[in-house]
Amino acid sequence: MSTGEWIGVALAVVIVAIVLLLVAARAASARRRAHLQERFGPEYDRTVEAAASRGDAEKTLAEREREREGLDVKPLSAAAQQRFLADWRGVQQRFVDDPETAATEAEQLVRRVMRERGYPTDEGQSRRADVMSVDHPEVVDRYRNGCDALATRSGGSEEQTENLRRAMVDFRTVFETLLDGDRDLSAVR
Repeated sequence: MSTGEWIGVALAVVIVAIVLLLVAARAASARRRAHLQERFGPEYDRTVEAAASRGDAEKTLAEREREREGLDVKPLSAAAQQRFLADWRGVQQRFVDDPETAATEAEQLVRRVMRERGYPTDEGQSRRADVMSVDHPEVVDRYRNGCDALATRSGGSEEQTENLRRAMVDFRTVFETLLDGDRDLSAVR
């Protein structure tokens, strides 16, 4: 073979190698995307919608996963579950007389459960929701909605009470999910 033929063969090999690398990279990206979509469910779509690009959103979700792996999240003991349930009943009873205080206490109780389970709670609501989304993508929007409803102070008395009622319902859903830690952690590991 002449030098020109060898160059042609080498060029063909390089082109095939580049094509194979591109196909492999695309397949890896598709696997990563499928993993994140399965793991985060509706949170994946929300994050993609809020991000500048799908790649940025996927990087954010992957960072949340890495951060979560570094946490020692554990289920609650039976005694802790009973204590928190009693606290929740008290919060619900106070709602009739003082909806604003009760809704605030409900959010604080959710944070206490998160803290006892091992989630970070010192950062803001958005950050707490991000970390929680790794294990609880199906209810993290309920936490966000509850916090938003609790923060809404505009409107008439009936509208404010309805916002607080919605906050209580959302926080109850999150509370119940966090309380039942055995089931959700088995899916993660």
